[in-house]
Amino acid sequence: MITTAYITIVEAQVYFDGRLLTQPWENASDENKNKALLQATRAIDQLNFRGQKSTEDQELQFPRYGDTVVPSDIECACAEEALSLLDGKNPEMEREALAITEQVFGKVKAKFDRDAGRPINILNGIMSATAWGYLLPYMRDPLTMRISRTT
Repeated sequence: MITTAYITIVEAQVYFDGRLLTQPWENASDENKNKALLQATRAIDQLNFRGQKSTEDQELQFPRYGDTVVPSDIECACAEEALSLLDGKNPEMEREALAITEQVFGKVKAKFDRDAGRPINILNGIMSATAWGYLLPYMRDPLTMRISRTT
């Protein structure tokens, strides 16, 4: 179980001080901010990143490539994902909503073509499109395959 977030509450506050529309963060208790940062970190660590962890025994996926610090993009992604979670985005409900192809409300019927634009970030468990943008440069290309031989 992950016990450390990619960014602290204090560091996230510095990030949010320079950003608009952060009311869910501002209105949350420190306990909920910490929970959101940990949940965001867990979601981020489920992704398939390029390269290897810097050390075998490190808890989180970053730092990587022998670096000693977590890239600022990863910290920003963690803060953005935490903000989405505090704003009420529920990963389970968002994924379930992707499967809905038709809704009926009385005499009004709406049909959705889910194959025409499934949000890849939600399919991968990241609720924030902004966080996804920060994470993309670090992601392994899903169309490549890595083969290693063991003896």
